[in-house]
Amino acid sequence: MATASFNMQSVFAGGLTAGKINTNKLFFAGNFPNLKRNYPVGVRCMAEGEPMKDESAPSTSAAQPLSSSPSPPPPPTPPTKPKVSTKFRDVLAFSGPAPERINGRLAMVGFVAALAVELSKGENVFAQISDGGVSWFLATTAILTLASLVPLFKGITAESKSKGFMTSDAELWNGRFAMLGLVALAFTEFVKGGTLV
Repeated sequence: MATASFNMQSVFAGGLTAGKINTNKLFFAGNFPNLKRNYPVGVRCMAEGEPMKDESAPSTSAAQPLSSSPSPPPPPTPPTKPKVSTKFRDVLAFSGPAPERINGRLAMVGFVAALAVELSKGENVFAQISDGGVSWFLATTAILTLASLVPLFKGITAESKSKGFMTSDAELWNGRFAMLGLVALAFTEFVKGGTLV
């Protein structure tokens, strides 16, 4: 701290020599005419415990005594809710609210449906897809995507509606596990060569 203060004082007190540039000293814009600022710079600081005084407002009398107790701080403003964008580009952005939530919902439905059909008919995931599963997948995808996008385009977020045990974070985690489970189910059945159950 003392070294930095000494270096700073030596630059301002002695300046820089014109013939020889000392690289141990700090440079500032005053030594370079083309780098001078055209606007004033003001720095205000206040030590802790000092009463705050607003110098931007004109005072009526310069000899007003400061009050012994500082004025109470203004009450904190309530946190404002962040404005939700309803633009198509923002809603479907890679880090937007829609992609992971929609994929998670589809994975939850797909995982439960795959296990239910496997238990009832004894078909693995690949046999389910080849036996008309694609049309069911496309219909479910269209319905869930529209049902998920309508509230988002109205500015309603899942976080604003989540209360109790099933929160929006729980839905995201369930969707993530369902995505992993669906991939693991298909991979296990592929390696095993038949149904899981």
